[in-house]
Amino acid sequence: MTQLQQKRQYAFVIRQLTARELKRRYTRSYLGVIWSVLNPLLSMVVLSLIFSQLFRRSIENYPIYYLTGYILWQTFTGATTSAMTALVDNKTLLIKVKFPMELFVLTKAYTALVNLAYSLVAYVIMLLFFRIAPAWSMLVAPVIVLGLFLFALGLSYILAVAYVFFGDVKHLYTVALTLWMYCSAIFYPADQLQGLIRIVIQLNPIYTFIHCLRQAVMQGQFPAGSQLLQMFLWGVGMYLVGHLVFRKSKNRMMQKL
Repeated sequence: MTQLQQKRQYAFVIRQLTARELKRRYTRSYLGVIWSVLNPLLSMVVLSLIFSQLFRRSIENYPIYYLTGYILWQTFTGATTSAMTALVDNKTLLIKVKFPMELFVLTKAYTALVNLAYSLVAYVIMLLFFRIAPAWSMLVAPVIVLGLFLFALGLSYILAVAYVFFGDVKHLYTVALTLWMYCSAIFYPADQLQGLIRIVIQLNPIYTFIHCLRQAVMQGQFPAGSQLLQMFLWGVGMYLVGHLVFRKSKNRMMQKL
Protein backbone atom coordinates (compact mmCIF):
# COMPACT_ATOMS: atom_id res chain seq x y z
CA MET A 1 0.00 0.00 0.00
CA THR A 2 1.38 3.41 -0.98
CA GLN A 3 1.70 6.20 1.55
CA LEU A 4 -1.08 8.14 -0.18
CA GLN A 5 -3.47 5.18 0.01
CA GLN A 6 -2.55 4.65 3.63
CA LYS A 7 -3.24 8.29 4.51
CA ARG A 8 -6.60 8.09 2.74
CA GLN A 9 -7.44 4.98 4.70
CA TYR A 10 -6.50 6.64 7.98
CA ALA A 11 -8.55 9.74 7.06
CA PHE A 12 -11.54 7.46 6.38
CA VAL A 13 -11.07 5.77 9.77
CA ILE A 14 -10.95 9.14 11.53
CA ARG A 15 -14.17 10.24 9.82
CA GLN A 16 -15.91 7.00 10.77
CA LEU A 17 -14.74 7.14 14.38
CA THR A 18 -15.77 10.79 14.60
CA ALA A 19 -19.24 9.98 13.24
CA ARG A 20 -19.52 7.15 15.77
CA GLU A 21 -18.48 9.48 18.58
CA LEU A 22 -21.05 12.10 17.62
CA LYS A 23 -23.82 9.52 17.33
CA ARG A 24 -22.90 8.05 20.71
CA ARG A 25 -22.87 11.48 22.35
CA TYR A 26 -26.36 12.41 21.13
CA THR A 27 -27.90 8.96 20.89
CA ARG A 28 -30.59 9.61 23.55
CA SER A 29 -31.15 13.25 22.68
CA TYR A 30 -34.10 14.43 20.61
CA LEU A 31 -32.28 17.58 19.50
CA GLY A 32 -29.00 15.81 18.71
CA VAL A 33 -26.19 18.05 17.43
CA ILE A 34 -28.47 21.08 17.85
CA TRP A 35 -27.28 21.02 21.47
CA SER A 36 -23.86 22.07 20.18
CA VAL A 37 -25.58 25.26 19.05
CA LEU A 38 -27.89 25.69 22.04
CA ASN A 39 -25.33 24.92 24.75
CA PRO A 40 -23.11 27.99 24.21
CA LEU A 41 -26.18 30.20 23.81
CA LEU A 42 -27.78 29.01 27.05
CA SER A 43 -24.50 29.33 28.90
CA MET A 44 -24.06 32.84 27.52
CA VAL A 45 -27.53 33.87 28.68
CA VAL A 46 -26.97 32.60 32.22
CA LEU A 47 -23.53 34.17 32.65
CA SER A 48 -24.62 37.40 31.02
CA LEU A 49 -27.49 37.76 33.48
CA ILE A 50 -25.03 37.36 36.34
CA PHE A 51 -21.99 39.33 35.17
CA SER A 52 -23.12 41.80 32.49
CA GLN A 53 -24.13 44.40 35.08
CA LEU A 54 -20.90 43.91 37.01
CA PHE A 55 -18.65 44.47 33.98
CA ARG A 56 -20.85 46.73 31.83
CA ARG A 57 -18.48 49.71 32.21
CA SER A 58 -15.33 47.81 31.29
CA ILE A 59 -16.66 45.36 28.68
CA GLU A 60 -18.81 46.35 25.74
CA ASN A 61 -21.04 43.57 24.37
CA TYR A 62 -20.35 41.31 27.33
CA PRO A 63 -22.32 38.31 25.90
CA ILE A 64 -19.97 38.23 22.88
CA TYR A 65 -16.97 38.66 25.17
CA TYR A 66 -18.02 35.66 27.20
CA LEU A 67 -19.13 33.53 24.25
CA THR A 68 -15.80 34.03 22.47
CA GLY A 69 -13.90 32.65 25.43
CA TYR A 70 -16.44 29.93 26.16
CA ILE A 71 -16.43 28.24 22.73
CA LEU A 72 -12.62 28.08 22.65
CA TRP A 73 -12.48 26.78 26.21
CA GLN A 74 -15.11 24.13 25.48
CA THR A 75 -13.16 23.00 22.42
CA PHE A 76 -9.99 22.66 24.45
CA THR A 77 -11.57 20.81 27.37
CA GLY A 78 -13.70 18.63 25.09
CA ALA A 79 -10.64 17.51 23.16
CA THR A 80 -8.33 16.83 26.09
CA THR A 81 -10.77 15.19 28.51
CA SER A 82 -12.16 12.78 25.92
CA ALA A 83 -8.76 12.01 24.36
CA MET A 84 -7.31 11.16 27.76
CA THR A 85 -9.27 7.89 27.96
CA ALA A 86 -9.29 7.15 24.21
CA LEU A 87 -6.71 4.33 24.36
CA VAL A 88 -8.13 2.58 27.41
CA ASP A 89 -11.71 2.84 26.09
CA ASN A 90 -10.68 1.33 22.74
CA LYS A 91 -8.13 -1.22 23.92
CA THR A 92 -10.06 -4.15 22.39
CA LEU A 93 -10.07 -2.44 19.01
CA LEU A 94 -6.41 -1.50 19.41
CA ILE A 95 -5.42 -5.13 19.95
CA LYS A 96 -7.52 -6.51 17.09
CA VAL A 97 -6.91 -3.87 14.41
CA LYS A 98 -3.51 -2.67 13.27
CA PHE A 99 -4.13 1.04 13.14
CA PRO A 100 -1.73 3.65 14.57
CA MET A 101 -2.60 4.38 18.18
CA GLU A 102 -2.46 8.08 17.44
CA LEU A 103 -5.66 7.83 15.41
CA PHE A 104 -7.80 7.27 18.49
CA VAL A 105 -6.43 10.37 20.22
CA LEU A 106 -6.62 12.40 17.02
CA THR A 107 -10.25 11.38 16.52
CA LYS A 108 -11.25 12.78 19.92
CA ALA A 109 -9.54 16.09 19.19
CA TYR A 110 -11.09 16.21 15.73
CA THR A 111 -14.55 15.55 17.21
CA ALA A 112 -14.11 18.58 19.48
CA LEU A 113 -13.21 20.60 16.38
CA VAL A 114 -16.40 19.45 14.64
CA ASN A 115 -18.42 20.48 17.70
CA LEU A 116 -16.72 23.88 17.51
CA ALA A 117 -17.96 24.21 13.94
CA TYR A 118 -21.53 23.66 15.16
CA SER A 119 -21.01 26.15 18.01
CA LEU A 120 -19.85 28.75 15.50
CA VAL A 121 -23.39 28.77 14.11
CA ALA A 122 -24.58 30.15 17.44
CA TYR A 123 -21.60 32.49 17.55
CA VAL A 124 -22.35 34.01 14.14
CA ILE A 125 -26.01 34.45 15.08
CA MET A 126 -24.99 36.41 18.17
CA LEU A 127 -22.53 38.54 16.20
CA LEU A 128 -25.38 39.51 13.89
CA PHE A 129 -27.72 40.12 16.83
CA PHE A 130 -25.24 42.48 18.55
CA ARG A 131 -24.37 44.10 15.22
CA ILE A 132 -20.68 43.29 15.32
CA ALA A 133 -19.48 44.53 11.95
CA PRO A 134 -17.40 42.13 9.82
CA ALA A 135 -13.71 43.05 9.74
CA TRP A 136 -10.67 41.82 7.87
CA SER A 137 -9.11 40.91 11.21
CA MET A 138 -11.65 38.09 11.55
CA LEU A 139 -9.75 36.22 8.85
CA VAL A 140 -7.14 35.36 11.48
CA ALA A 141 -9.70 33.23 13.37
CA PRO A 142 -8.80 29.96 11.55
CA VAL A 143 -5.14 30.51 12.49
CA ILE A 144 -6.12 30.92 16.15
CA VAL A 145 -8.31 27.81 16.06
CA LEU A 146 -5.52 25.82 14.39
CA GLY A 147 -3.07 26.88 17.10
CA LEU A 148 -5.53 25.89 19.81
CA PHE A 149 -6.16 22.55 18.09
CA LEU A 150 -2.44 21.73 17.92
CA PHE A 151 -1.99 22.72 21.57
CA ALA A 152 -4.95 20.57 22.66
CA LEU A 153 -3.78 17.64 20.53
CA GLY A 154 -0.27 17.73 21.95
CA LEU A 155 -1.58 17.82 25.52
CA SER A 156 -4.05 15.05 24.63
CA TYR A 157 -1.18 12.76 23.63
CA ILE A 158 0.51 13.34 26.99
CA LEU A 159 -2.71 12.82 28.97
CA ALA A 160 -3.54 9.63 27.04
CA VAL A 161 -0.13 8.20 27.90
CA ALA A 162 -0.44 9.23 31.55
CA TYR A 163 -3.92 7.71 31.88
CA VAL A 164 -2.76 4.30 30.65
CA PHE A 165 -0.26 4.06 33.52
CA PHE A 166 -1.96 6.19 36.15
CA GLY A 167 -5.77 6.23 36.11
CA ASP A 168 -6.02 8.89 38.82
CA VAL A 169 -4.71 11.48 36.37
CA LYS A 170 -8.31 11.85 35.20
CA HIS A 171 -9.39 13.19 38.59
CA LEU A 172 -6.31 15.35 38.96
CA TYR A 173 -6.88 16.86 35.55
CA THR A 174 -10.48 17.73 36.45
CA VAL A 175 -9.20 19.77 39.39
CA ALA A 176 -6.49 21.35 37.23
CA LEU A 177 -9.10 22.35 34.63
CA THR A 178 -11.10 24.23 37.24
CA LEU A 179 -8.08 26.32 38.19
CA TRP A 180 -7.10 26.68 34.53
CA MET A 181 -10.57 27.99 33.64
CA TYR A 182 -10.43 30.74 36.25
CA CYS A 183 -6.97 31.70 34.99
CA SER A 184 -8.23 32.05 31.41
CA ALA A 185 -10.35 35.18 31.96
CA ILE A 186 -13.37 33.67 30.24
CA PHE A 187 -16.00 35.73 32.05
CA TYR A 188 -14.04 38.65 33.55
CA PRO A 189 -11.57 41.25 32.21
CA ALA A 190 -7.96 40.36 32.93
CA ASP A 191 -6.80 43.97 32.67
CA GLN A 192 -8.57 44.79 35.94
CA LEU A 193 -6.24 42.47 37.85
CA GLN A 194 -2.86 43.37 39.25
CA GLY A 195 0.24 41.59 40.52
CA LEU A 196 1.13 37.93 40.22
CA ILE A 197 -2.31 36.68 39.14
CA ARG A 198 -2.29 38.99 36.10
CA ILE A 199 1.15 37.69 35.08
CA VAL A 200 -0.09 34.10 35.45
CA ILE A 201 -3.10 34.81 33.25
CA GLN A 202 -1.02 36.52 30.57
CA LEU A 203 1.34 33.54 30.47
CA ASN A 204 -1.60 31.15 30.13
CA PRO A 205 -1.65 29.82 26.54
CA ILE A 206 -5.45 29.40 26.52
CA TYR A 207 -5.86 33.05 27.51
CA THR A 208 -3.61 34.04 24.61
CA PHE A 209 -5.84 32.24 22.10
CA ILE A 210 -9.00 33.70 23.65
CA HIS A 211 -7.60 37.23 23.87
CA CYS A 212 -6.44 37.21 20.25
CA LEU A 213 -9.83 36.04 19.00
CA ARG A 214 -11.56 38.75 21.04
CA GLN A 215 -9.25 41.33 19.53
CA ALA A 216 -9.95 40.12 16.01
CA VAL A 217 -13.72 39.88 16.39
CA MET A 218 -14.72 42.56 18.89
CA GLN A 219 -12.08 45.21 18.28
CA GLY A 220 -11.32 44.62 14.62
CA GLN A 221 -7.59 44.36 15.32
CA PHE A 222 -5.10 41.81 14.08
CA PRO A 223 -3.08 40.17 16.89
CA ALA A 224 0.37 41.65 17.34
CA GLY A 225 3.37 39.82 15.92
CA SER A 226 4.45 38.77 19.41
CA GLN A 227 1.01 37.28 20.07
CA LEU A 228 1.05 35.36 16.80
CA LEU A 229 4.50 34.05 17.70
CA GLN A 230 3.23 32.98 21.13
CA MET A 231 0.33 31.06 19.62
CA PHE A 232 2.65 29.40 17.11
CA LEU A 233 5.14 28.36 19.78
CA TRP A 234 2.47 27.08 22.16
CA GLY A 235 0.62 25.18 19.45
CA VAL A 236 3.50 23.65 17.52
CA GLY A 237 5.67 23.23 20.62
CA MET A 238 3.05 21.34 22.62
CA TYR A 239 2.17 19.19 19.62
CA LEU A 240 5.80 18.18 19.04
CA VAL A 241 6.40 17.42 22.72
CA GLY A 242 3.15 15.46 23.04
CA HIS A 243 3.76 13.46 19.86
CA LEU A 244 7.31 12.64 20.97
CA VAL A 245 6.14 11.43 24.40
CA PHE A 246 3.40 9.36 22.78
CA ARG A 247 5.72 7.78 20.20
CA LYS A 248 8.33 6.82 22.79
CA SER A 249 5.67 5.27 25.04
CA LYS A 250 3.90 3.13 22.41
CA ASN A 251 5.50 -0.22 23.25
CA ARG A 252 5.03 0.20 27.01
CA MET A 253 1.41 1.26 26.51
CA MET A 254 0.60 -1.79 24.41
CA GLN A 255 2.10 -4.04 27.08
CA LYS A 256 0.09 -2.26 29.76
CA LEU A 257 -3.14 -2.43 27.77
